[in-house]
Amino acid sequence: MSQAELTREVARRVFASEFNDATYSFKESDDERAPNYALLPTGDRANRVFVVGTLTETEDVGEDSEYWRGRVVDPTGTFFVYAGQYQPEAASALRDTEPPAYVSVVGKPRTYETEDGTVNVSLRPENITVVDDATRDRWVVETAERTLDRIEAFGEWEAEQEAPESGSTAPTNEYAEMVRDRYDSPVENYRRDVIQALEQLETVEDTEAAPQ
Repeated sequence: MSQAELTREVARRVFASEFNDATYSFKESDDERAPNYALLPTGDRANRVFVVGTLTETEDVGEDSEYWRGRVVDPTGTFFVYAGQYQPEAASALRDTEPPAYVSVVGKPRTYETEDGTVNVSLRPENITVVDDATRDRWVVETAERTLDRIEAFGEWEAEQEAPESGSTAPTNEYAEMVRDRYDSPVENYRRDVIQALEQLETVEDTEAAPQ
């Protein structure tokens, strides 16, 4: 195993609604090679993410060379995935996969500021794999769990800030502090997204289970 593989960051599970709101990026050191992180609005950092959804559209948007854009939809929104000559395997997957298809994507968040000051978030894929519906369903459930874990940790930190207990040794949450400073959206919004995702999953399962 290479040193790069040994030091590779854990890929966070995150829904599209939260991913697209993760518009602030930062490094934790001045080292030129230090990893770049997206600040997740539920109070964590992400250098890499793992997402699963329906690839609904692909398009070569390159001018001088192939540069593929894919739309990957989960129950809360859309991930925009871009791959070109520096991500040949991912670009090939976007070129060769016929939508609609369930896909898993591991990649890195990237931000881009438009002329009007809007910050858009996209995903630069390391790999894209066609998967089955059971894999998609499992990802929805596991991502819901991880998101709720982050929300609960944020809530505990927030409660401690508002009413600190005497002699409390509650750990600090530097990413929650950054979220409070950088973002306006209430963290509870993402709990509603979790509920929406799980309800949609149940609706799909009930439809598939119904007699034809």
